[in-house]
Amino acid sequence: MGLRRIWIVGLIAFVAAVAGVFVGRMLVDTPRASETELHALLHREAKLSDEQETRLRPIEARFAARRAALELEMRAANIRLAQAIEAEHGYGPRVTAAIDETHDIMGALQKETLEHLFAMRDVLDANQTATFDKIVVKALTADAR
Repeated sequence: MGLRRIWIVGLIAFVAAVAGVFVGRMLVDTPRASETELHALLHREAKLSDEQETRLRPIEARFAARRAALELEMRAANIRLAQAIEAEHGYGPRVTAAIDETHDIMGALQKETLEHLFAMRDVLDANQTATFDKIVVKALTADAR
């Protein structure tokens, strides 16, 4: 009976670890799709001038670098979550701490994404900001429909 129980616990831990990594990846990858759509709409619908495109390039480059760094942090946090699940075989203090860490990183990414959007908005004229605001609202509410 003891060996069977070990196998069952091991299987449960493995499935939980895989599920944790899968869910974490889904959460990290989701904002990128909305952000890509947002940028495409901005460039297509806001009719940016060459000067505005030039001003947006460093804003885009800074955010791309920061987003990549946060995504690496998220991957590492997911590994720590999987390790905690494997070690504790349940919802223990290490799992709780690992979940909190992933939430902190996801929150940082969301905050930095919004800061990035507002930095982009500052480059636009009054007509473009109205278009931009509509695009942002559409992108943020697309999944709610």
